[in-house]
Amino acid sequence: QVQLVESGGGLVQAGGSLRLSCVASGRTDSTNAMGWFRQAPGKEREFVAAITWSGGTYYADSVKGRFTISRDNAKNTVYLQMNSLKPEDTAVYYCAATRSRAIGWPKYYDYWGQGTQVTVSS
Repeated sequence: QVQLVESGGGLVQAGGSLRLSCVASGRTDSTNAMGWFRQAPGKEREFVAAITWSGGTYYADSVKGRFTISRDNAKNTVYLQMNSLKPEDTAVYYCAATRSRAIGWPKYYDYWGQGTQVTVSS
């Protein structure tokens, strides 16, 4: 089992920045990658970014150039630095871990955090 705890959400004005953190505990060595997803009201959960244990990074087109995913293996922590935020980035952001190599789809993720709200005002 892997436990994930997110933090760092909040309210920010358009153009601002936030950094989300996700601390993992448990059998993290059984996972291939960790990712961030988001879900806005009335919409499906969508992929934002992912990072493998070897450091490979992947981003949704909508956040490329604005968001950066990184990890500190010593702290078992994954970060999502979000810059140039837009109102359409408003959503609940979830950290997740997968044992699969199919890292772009939520259905392949095995473990999920509780989510943290990000609200971007215009």
